Amino acid sequence: MRNFKSLTAAVVAAVLSLVSCTQGAGISGTLSDAPESEVIVKLLNVNTYEVLDTVKVSKDGDFSYKVKIAKGQPEFIYLFHNDTKIASLLLNRGDKVKVIADTLGSYSVTGSEESEKLQKVEKDFTDFLLSFAATTDRMQGTEAGSDEAKEVQRELSKQYIDYYRNCVRYILTNSGSMTCIPVLYQSINENFPVFSQQTDAIHFKNEADTLGKLYPDSRYVKALRAEALRRQNILSVGTKLSGAKSMNFPDIEMPDMNGKKVKLSEVNAKLVIVLFWTATDAGNKLFNQDVLKPLYETYHDKGLEIYQVGVDTDKGNWASVVKSQKLPWINVCDGLGTASTSASIYNITKLPVAYFIQDGKLIDKSAGTKEGLNRLVESLL
Repeated sequence: MRNFKSLTAAVVAAVLSLVSCTQGAGISGTLSDAPESEVIVKLLNVNTYEVLDTVKVSKDGDFSYKVKIAKGQPEFIYLFHNDTKIASLLLNRGDKVKVIADTLGSYSVTGSEESEKLQKVEKDFTDFLLSFAATTDRMQGTEAGSDEAKEVQRELSKQYIDYYRNCVRYILTNSGSMTCIPVLYQSINENFPVFSQQTDAIHFKNEADTLGKLYPDSRYVKALRAEALRRQNILSVGTKLSGAKSMNFPDIEMPDMNGKKVKLSEVNAKLVIVLFWTATDAGNKLFNQDVLKPLYETYHDKGLEIYQVGVDTDKGNWASVVKSQKLPWINVCDGLGTASTSASIYNITKLPVAYFIQDGKLIDKSAGTKEGLNRLVESLL
């Protein structure tokens, strides 16, 4: 009987230990260049750091800490040595991570896929900032209005647009990851957020909706939803807030051939193909004649409309090509080329490229070939 009681007590202790373990996340780390020092553990409380504890580092450079994590509420945890951040972690309940760091801020992390993603996100942002700052410094030595200054300005614009597109691509392909939140809040300086366009409200809303289903109680998601609502309230790209709620695609408002602005959201058709192209490319022009025209002639009366966006800087040449090719659908262009807001929010990396809007909803479809495009349009209509 005594042995049975001892066994029972051991089992209860093991269960309690297991429950305790799964109620938090374990961090074990090595700070090899600062033995017998201290590591400060901080929690990101939405937009401010909250110190959780100070952990002693052994003479061998090892340290460990256990973070309490509520169910369904991942936490952003940061490790500091004095004032230097030495590791960034995104921890879920039950995670057991291993951190190898130094006092300069270089580190590696294993045992947490989300923490590994966060490390990559931060590294990409740091690399961009360094490159952007170096180009900005070059601007200081140029004469205002000179060809050199204009070239540097173009390079700065390209660097920003390329990085912005990479960020958009990241949140679209990782929409269920909490690491999308710091990406959305990245800022080049105090007055220049990476997501600085008013139409970025749609990215905030979509991400808040996705994460809200996965982590409804998370403080970070609640703050993201509040920011999404704030941005929606100031959205001025041609849709009212009430109308935006029924849209799941970024709206476009651009001038047509006569200079009249045409909103994508006001195109009344069963199926709208949003086609990005350039009048400077022979292949794009051939696509208009060989693919789009026959498609339009076949399906326009059945409910198809094409909203074609010229990603061009020479509006005169664009208009000339549209006229010479006698393109019968909606043609718009703002003359900003790849710097156009529409090209950014739709993450345009190649031309031509098509998006499909059916009954007011952006649908995830890929046509591939000319025959595939015809089959797709026929099936959707």
